Amino acid sequence: MSVNSSSTAAALALIADDMRGMDAVIERRLQSEVPLVSQVSQYIVAAGGKRLRPALLLLLCGVLGYRGDQRHNLAAVVEFIHTATLLHDDVVDESTLRRGRTTANEAFGNPASVLVGDFLYSRAFQMMVEAGDMRVMQTLAEATNVIAEGEVLQLMNMHDATLSEEGYLRVIRSKTAKLFEASARLAALLAQSSPAIEQGCADYGQALGTAFQVIDDVLDYDGDVAEMGKNLGDDLREGKATLPLIIAMQRGTEVERATIRQAIETGGTGQMAQIIAIVQQTGALQATRNAAAVEAQRALDALQALPQNIYSNALMQLASQLLERRF
Repeated sequence: MSVNSSSTAAALALIADDMRGMDAVIERRLQSEVPLVSQVSQYIVAAGGKRLRPALLLLLCGVLGYRGDQRHNLAAVVEFIHTATLLHDDVVDESTLRRGRTTANEAFGNPASVLVGDFLYSRAFQMMVEAGDMRVMQTLAEATNVIAEGEVLQLMNMHDATLSEEGYLRVIRSKTAKLFEASARLAALLAQSSPAIEQGCADYGQALGTAFQVIDDVLDYDGDVAEMGKNLGDDLREGKATLPLIIAMQRGTEVERATIRQAIETGGTGQMAQIIAIVQQTGALQATRNAAAVEAQRALDALQALPQNIYSNALMQLASQLLERRF
């Protein structure tokens, strides 16, 4: 998943050397004496993506002037945790396509994906202990736990057409935004920043992560499979009541509500074209984008508490151009 390509490229250019430093750590710490562990790990890491979470940590280290080696180590930790969640997510969701290629569970089977995900979690915890900072460990341990709770919460909400907007936001703030928040907070901890700066970083990360996921849910009904690298309608097939559907049911006719309700409850995509039309005609897509805009503005507001420099300008561009995201 990516934000607007030009803003992302400009931001990543500032931390190109740092990203290479992180990649070197990842390459070294993925090694295992068990060949399948290395094979599956390398497969999913090589799948690419913009690595927005570790990039967020590294950009905020730039904002705060932290240049220590732990920024590369903890950026790799964040990427390992994220990769582990992807491995487990794809098994739970029975996904077959991610980032334009076959998922690891499709290529290697569910058992290998789950167990290698466990390896990445445990390797991440080995690495965070090496940082020797209790606050760092507390932040990452809490984030990992909240993400797991979010996953279970989402599982409980599957095929529930009565899910409220509040319930939806609770899931994405746990499942997606929490790791963004933790990544941002880690930069402040490494830089030994004041509590106000730390909170500003955390607020920016949480708001950016929330907006990111809300827009991702828009694209399940308004994206291009070749650009997105995943199958359109996957959320509906999995029985997820995401914000576009929740709003469409609030605004639609009884017949339209019944159509969406049945699709969520059965996971049926046979009426996908009709549901997309309902979502568009009710203005649910624009309303969902508006909800993302509120979060993006909250991210911009949080930046005001941080030092102003080229790195914070890049973070401002990431938040402001997030709404142009198409894949």
